[in-house]
Amino acid sequence: MSHAVLELLLMSIKLTRILAVGVTLAIAACATTPPPVVDTNPPPRKAYDAKTQLESGRRY
Repeated sequence: MSHAVLELLLMSIKLTRILAVGVTLAIAACATTPPPVVDTNPPPRKAYDAKTQLESGRRY
């Protein structure tokens, strides 16, 4: 085999390996789960007891 054919063969092997690594990384990036969604709602209001309702005169 000539020198040029050997270089071409080595280049194609390197290119194949680079493409394989790229595809593997792309699949790994798609397989990871996204971070959980942060709950931005305020916590529910605290229920008032009977004494507080009687003192304030309002019903909650």
